[in-house]
Amino acid sequence: MKPTSGTRIERDSLGELSVPADVLYGIQTERARRNFPISGLSPLAPFVDAVIWIKKAAALTHRHTKRLEPTLADAIVRAADEILAGAHRDQFVVDPYQAGAGTSHNMNCNEVLANRANELLGGHRGAYQPIHPNDHVNMAQSTNDVIPTAIRLAALAQLPGLLAALDRLARAFLAKGEAFDSVLKSGRTHLQDATPIRLGQEFTAYGHTIARSRERIAQAADALRDLGIGGSAVGTGLNVEAGYPALMVRQLSEITGLELREGKDRVQLMQSMGDAVALAGALRGYAVDLGKVANDIRLLASGPRTGLAEIVLPPVQPGSSIMPGKVNPSIAEMVNMVCYQALGNDLVVATAAEAGQLELNVMMPVIAHNLLFAQMILTNASVVFAERCVEGIEADAAQAGYWLERSPAIVTALAPKLGYEEAARLAKEAVAKNVTVRQLVREKGLLTEKALNDVLDLRAMTELGVPGKRSP
Repeated sequence: MKPTSGTRIERDSLGELSVPADVLYGIQTERARRNFPISGLSPLAPFVDAVIWIKKAAALTHRHTKRLEPTLADAIVRAADEILAGAHRDQFVVDPYQAGAGTSHNMNCNEVLANRANELLGGHRGAYQPIHPNDHVNMAQSTNDVIPTAIRLAALAQLPGLLAALDRLARAFLAKGEAFDSVLKSGRTHLQDATPIRLGQEFTAYGHTIARSRERIAQAADALRDLGIGGSAVGTGLNVEAGYPALMVRQLSEITGLELREGKDRVQLMQSMGDAVALAGALRGYAVDLGKVANDIRLLASGPRTGLAEIVLPPVQPGSSIMPGKVNPSIAEMVNMVCYQALGNDLVVATAAEAGQLELNVMMPVIAHNLLFAQMILTNASVVFAERCVEGIEADAAQAGYWLERSPAIVTALAPKLGYEEAARLAKEAVAKNVTVRQLVREKGLLTEKALNDVLDLRAMTELGVPGKRSP
């Protein structure tokens, strides 16, 4: 095969192929680029970072053990540092939907590093002299231990941002809980009127819900700190020096700043994607809770005239192309969409993890993409929800009080005095006559004014105790 204008010819075990002359990737990446024109998506940046971290750590480790000449190791490290600083990012071109296990992505990284390192040493792209993608950049590694390790590192690298986002959102809700503590409103169950609650209690509960999800995510992520790097092809460590796994964990800890551990069973860590599944499951739990909270915010803000309208959301954009003046709960709607996507991401991770066979899970590329993407969008959505919605919410205490006074459910406080059946009859009659329970009891003379006010103390009804029998 002869090169055409703007191409170079490279060779691998399958033969020759033309590769664009100016790219840093090589023949195996080009084969993958042609074989998998599936989504048009590029690999996520945290996943690229994680593989490059591994390649850099391996070069440093092999320099230390003298398995790799210092000149070659240093060139690989310099190339890796350029990429980690943001250079050459357009050279990572393998679609997330690719050959099993992630061999194509691993080789994309190997080839880019080899070509750039050779350039730094005065060589040419595509010559792979003196540094070869497999022999030097991939030394003592296999796709089969690189990719699962990269999934762990990438997920852990995104963890602080995710946890910080949840912390901010939880604080935003808790702050509103304190600010709205005096706002009395009707509770609702089954979307029907229920006994009184304070708006502050609702918002405080939202904050605690977010905080509990935060703890579950942090706990699930901890297992990802156990690395199986050094397992080589099937977890047994063929072609790997005895000290390599521990040295790699040490180098990776220094490079990433992450708390990492050498895995106790590298075969198990290669066979199972269970730790990634556990984190995806924790993200799913958060998405379920977050979506429910976003739904509640939309309900409480519904209106402004024909809905609940107990809270007012900060306006962020016009809500309609045809109805002038309409403002929608746009941020909460976005949050719902992100939550649905995260639920789908979790399903992909779970089913792909189950699809592993024997010593390897070949579905790792799609596991990586979906786990890391879910982390990314939940992080960003949580920050935006806090910043552009929750922190600017205002309460309409008058509207909340209006609905509460009209709620037939406050008759519940009369049940200990009048009995359940009589209280139920009063509730039905109040609705039928379109009067409040308080008005109806007065009309019937069932209680003295003082007793009525004691029993129907709406604030007191939001705390533990029997109406009318609380200690002063």
